[in-house]
Amino acid sequence: MTAEPAVPQSRPGRTPRLPRTARRFQLLGAAREVFVAQGYHAAAMDEIAERAGVSKPVLYQHFPGKLDLYLALLDEHSEKLVSAVRAALASTADNHIRIERSIRAYFDFVADPSGAHQLVLESDLRSEPAVRQRVENTSAQCVRAIAATIVADTGLPQEEADLLAMGLVGLAESGARWWLLRDGRVSKERAVESLVELAWRGIAGYPQQPTPETS
Repeated sequence: MTAEPAVPQSRPGRTPRLPRTARRFQLLGAAREVFVAQGYHAAAMDEIAERAGVSKPVLYQHFPGKLDLYLALLDEHSEKLVSAVRAALASTADNHIRIERSIRAYFDFVADPSGAHQLVLESDLRSEPAVRQRVENTSAQCVRAIAATIVADTGLPQEEADLLAMGLVGLAESGARWWLLRDGRVSKERAVESLVELAWRGIAGYPQQPTPETS
């Protein structure tokens, strides 16, 4: 009777070996928790590695430094916001609903329990060029998406459409952050509804381009 081969045991306090993609996902999750709780400057790679249950060498195998880790998180969550706004615009041809869904995208983003919006909308590292560029690019992508819809529907010049789109993005972002800080004193639905009506009463004043069905 032969003995069964011993099963390798992971070291106490350490997570078992994972595929590279799964490990990266795990490390980003741990880093997000630390960065959101402490901010960039107070966060330490030691703590992130401990939170993830890995050694520091494993962490550095995936991310050469703390800034690389922060930028990876910023890219991930910036893309989520931009994708949500684009999806809102593409989801319907009804412009009132487009505004509602675009504004709601910002409210959903800040309401995520992970607190990841702080990395994109409230970063304490905007003095770092790579961070500032990403933050500004996130806003610019949302503005471009909204402006393209405005141009297509109204025929306004690009510069004017850009201005209106920037106003709508500013309204949505500032309103969502204000709402979050008030800890639900205004319900989410009511807050979204109020901002939608504020935006709609202004944008609805611009005449729509005639469509093939109406021309």
